[in-house]
Amino acid sequence: MTALAHAPRHLQLRDLLLRRWRAAGVRVGDRIESQNEIATFCDFSLITIVKTLKDLEADGIIRRQVGRGSFLVRAPWAAAHHRVGFFYNRDVVGGGIFDNDFYTRLVVAMETAVVSDGHEFILGSFTNGKVPTAVWEALDVVLLTSVTGETTLDFLDTATTQVSVIDQSLVHPKVHSYRLDYALAFEEMFRSFEGAPRTVLYLDSEIASNEQRARRDAVVRARADHGPGCALEIVKVNQEQGDTDMTMLTSTLERVRPHIVMGYMHVRWHEIIADRAPAGVRIYPYGLDNAGPGFVVRTEDWIGAILPRIYANLTDRKARGAVHGFAARFVS
Repeated sequence: MTALAHAPRHLQLRDLLLRRWRAAGVRVGDRIESQNEIATFCDFSLITIVKTLKDLEADGIIRRQVGRGSFLVRAPWAAAHHRVGFFYNRDVVGGGIFDNDFYTRLVVAMETAVVSDGHEFILGSFTNGKVPTAVWEALDVVLLTSVTGETTLDFLDTATTQVSVIDQSLVHPKVHSYRLDYALAFEEMFRSFEGAPRTVLYLDSEIASNEQRARRDAVVRARADHGPGCALEIVKVNQEQGDTDMTMLTSTLERVRPHIVMGYMHVRWHEIIADRAPAGVRIYPYGLDNAGPGFVVRTEDWIGAILPRIYANLTDRKARGAVHGFAARFVS
């Protein structure tokens, strides 16, 4: 049982109302429910409701006007100081986020930018079957990464905090997705072959997600449109397990003999690929801040595009969910 459950009834109602208004996207100037309307959706006495509304008015949060109703004049959840949480999936990144170069760079860049903006940054984790919703509800913004088809997402329909996903896409009316768009980078890679036939091995993640499928489909389209003379082989891998059994990958390298190996891969695999593939094989992984070769994104630019949207959505709670793309670039 939470500490709030032991609080006086008017404080419990105050918390309920603020959470309700925040979730509904109530803005300053909007009309809020009358005391009779409040009584229809909560189990509080009229005396408690009247006291709570008087306290909210005394605190400068609402203003009651005779004959017109009550209106929000200050939104406590839209304060200048924000609590931003970044949470990753331990069922995917089993070794921890700092065992993954991509996520390490991402979280460091996010923390640096959030703190520089004067806000509070919280780092945590979740699993597919257990999400810390009580913790998330205490934050203004929750950024989730490595969400999969197995992740429990029931909380999204009732969440009052702002929820976003990063490095993937999730279609939901309350969720903003900040994905990386590799379509143009894939096209540039195939064009760089200048019509010469190439055998391309794409390492597709076996960790299913909307983003995993979108990237694979974009590779297939880019090959068809800009590299029709190229052979494309696709094989599933788990890029989060650097020390996994490499038999399948090494046998594929020896069978396919690719000129290009691209896609999801653990950094420890680069040496194995170079050893088992034909001499001169080019390795194009997904990466953050890498000089190349590969498909590269500068974290400073990406985070610089994400955070203004997040802050704006905190002000406009009625902003419907959307998918925002940031283009990666190809470095040969």
